[in-house]
Amino acid sequence: MDYNSDRSKLPLPEYGRNLQNMVNHIMTIEDRNERNRAARTIIDIMGTMYPYLRDINDFKHKLWDHLAIMANFDLDIDYPYTPPSPEFFNTPPKRISYSYNQVRYRHYGKTIEFLIEKAAVHEDEKERELLIKLIANHMKKSYVMWNKDSVTDDKILLDIEELSKGKIKCTELTLTETKDILFRNQKKQNTGNVSGRKYQKPDDRKKMRQ
Repeated sequence: MDYNSDRSKLPLPEYGRNLQNMVNHIMTIEDRNERNRAARTIIDIMGTMYPYLRDINDFKHKLWDHLAIMANFDLDIDYPYTPPSPEFFNTPPKRISYSYNQVRYRHYGKTIEFLIEKAAVHEDEKERELLIKLIANHMKKSYVMWNKDSVTDDKILLDIEELSKGKIKCTELTLTETKDILFRNQKKQNTGNVSGRKYQKPDDRKKMRQ
């Protein structure tokens, strides 16, 4: 029995072993023109395997790169594009620096902290008050959703003052009632459940009997 586990590893398994055998064969062709013609035939076969990718930019370029990879970069043909070098794949990727931004209150998120910083220095007074109210209502909604508990307006306003480092102080701001927030969340859940049900045809058998 010929098991895949006993065969050589495929560089690009998505093309299959038959296509890999074709690539291995053209590497044994001595005539250069014949190799070029065989390589173009393989490229056409590779393209027909994934026709939905033909609209992607540089699709042909990628196919020729894949051919070079499948040939282990040893195929001597006239490439229409500069083939990639083995060093490109052997070089480890650059390390991506991890963001160490600390979030003071996770249930509010980093975006809220950013918005509070912008609201604290906003020049237009009316727009500033409106922005602060929108932020506060969103914070209250997030608090209720994540903590599953009610929260007073004073708590939200104190958190805004803390996150703004004392730049925003508003003690007389009236926010959305907690019961209204819970009602809206419940309404959204119910609406989602109803929309997900399949339509059931009414039973007309009783009408037919009458």
